[in-house]
Amino acid sequence: MFVRCPRNKRFVSRICVFVIVLVIVIYFMRKMQRNNEAIVSEQLQNNVDESNEYEIKLRAYESKIIPNLGNNGEGAYLENSEDREMGKEALKKLALNTVLSDRMPLNRTLRDPRNPGCTEFTYNPTLTASVVIIFYNEILSVILRTVWSVILQTPKHLLHEIILVDDASTEEDVQGLLQYYLDTRLKNHNIKLLHLNHRMGLIRARLQGARISTGDVLIFLDAHCEATVSWMEPLLARIEEERTAVLVPIIDVIEANNLAYSTNGDTSFQVGGFTWSGHFTWIDIQDDDDKGKLTPIKSPTMAGGLFAIDRKYFWEIGSYDEQMDGWGGENLEMSFRIWQCGGRLETVPCSRVGHIFRDFHPYSFPDNKDTHGINTARLAHVWMDDYKRLFFIHQPALENNPVIGDLTHRTQLRKKLKCQSFKWYLDNVYPEKFIPDENVYAYGQVRNKFDMCLDDLQLQEDKIGPLGLYQCHPYLAMSQYFTLSSKGELRKEQFCAEAFDNFEVQLTGCHSHNREQFWLLFKNGTIYNPSLKKCLTSEGVETSKGLRIDTCKNSMHQKWKFTYVNSTVVTV
Repeated sequence: MFVRCPRNKRFVSRICVFVIVLVIVIYFMRKMQRNNEAIVSEQLQNNVDESNEYEIKLRAYESKIIPNLGNNGEGAYLENSEDREMGKEALKKLALNTVLSDRMPLNRTLRDPRNPGCTEFTYNPTLTASVVIIFYNEILSVILRTVWSVILQTPKHLLHEIILVDDASTEEDVQGLLQYYLDTRLKNHNIKLLHLNHRMGLIRARLQGARISTGDVLIFLDAHCEATVSWMEPLLARIEEERTAVLVPIIDVIEANNLAYSTNGDTSFQVGGFTWSGHFTWIDIQDDDDKGKLTPIKSPTMAGGLFAIDRKYFWEIGSYDEQMDGWGGENLEMSFRIWQCGGRLETVPCSRVGHIFRDFHPYSFPDNKDTHGINTARLAHVWMDDYKRLFFIHQPALENNPVIGDLTHRTQLRKKLKCQSFKWYLDNVYPEKFIPDENVYAYGQVRNKFDMCLDDLQLQEDKIGPLGLYQCHPYLAMSQYFTLSSKGELRKEQFCAEAFDNFEVQLTGCHSHNREQFWLLFKNGTIYNPSLKKCLTSEGVETSKGLRIDTCKNSMHQKWKFTYVNSTVVTV
């Protein structure tokens, strides 16, 4: 439409121009609106299509679930031969029978694994919990079974929220299907799903979840757990009683092959310790007064995957060392820091959670870095004082390596919190911890005249194996670090050399009450076992094979020299 405004009247002309501009603006606005409506309509249609796609996938998945499979925490078995074979292959590839997991109900029932005495306690906590669960490429059924167990086994008034943190998974199911499941099957529960844009690793991913939490207490869980009845109440009640107490449940085993919920019984459990190589290990309760107790008991360290902490105290005590990368070491760092800086770390016998323990990690770590070693080197420098010498025997290349990063912030935190020394920790928290170069007769490499040394032959920390013989290393490697303790133990940290009637010598758990673990060091270098009246010998022993005991004689094969000798037991 063509319009001409009159020119003889200025006022009328301006009005006319305004009207024309207004008409043009309205025309284009309506056109944009129609375009936007078309775009929105298309997006809605796409969303509907996407929802239908997810719904189809979920219904297909749910149709394959076998009712009551694995109920009561029983080990499960797949009748379909094809499924069984696929499950075996998954176990080899992923260290978990994922096929069985997918067939098992997500809300399966579990028996009560607690000591019956736990039912006599009454817990009435008023605190609420934010449960933070992080994962990377975990399968959908395992994540959801963790979530369902938390929901089913936790009173609603105590469960403030569940926060799922996806550490930049690449698997398709956790990109959209997980969110769709939460939106449709669990929409009445306060569950947040946070997708990270790039992989941060366990430590930083947990921090992301903790930052958006709003409950009174933070409870961290791995994404392959199952909570049991009344698991949360004793944790919250203890924190309400003492806010600086950091608590771990008894961690039971969910078998990776058949998903059986396994325990060591309702009276037997261990607490956390550590090795000088910087690894967490389970140890027996040392204090006789604590044995058999159902109330929280002292734990020198924690495994780190499952624990509860007052949310504000988590930040006050220093949360995590954010310069730690990937995974590993953060559990010992937090354990030492809590104890040295005024808190307590306790195991709660009446709280039990199952955890899938895999034989290997089914995924790789970014850049293939030794994040465990680097992270542990950071904590050694900050928290272990002079005792870090015992860690760096294992990792000499990391002692002065710039790869461990700047420690300024963490050392300042230690000063700010006015923390105790590591010697205080050993004396007051973990007095039973063996220190291989203090109050001992001799220590270091133990070599013979043929430049062969005692060696643990890379014995794993939870295994038993021969006391081996190997070419002496040019440096004091931990595999060849042995001690003759003040109790007469020929010892390698938690292992002791034990002589047997068949003349073999094995590295077994130290128990200090067995005569076969008692040795004497003679001044001439003979290592003698008084119980069997035999001497340690390398005669006839091949490299990488186990040593033996034999009739004592003046043989070069029976002469040994420790790197450092403080005194001798017997002089001949």
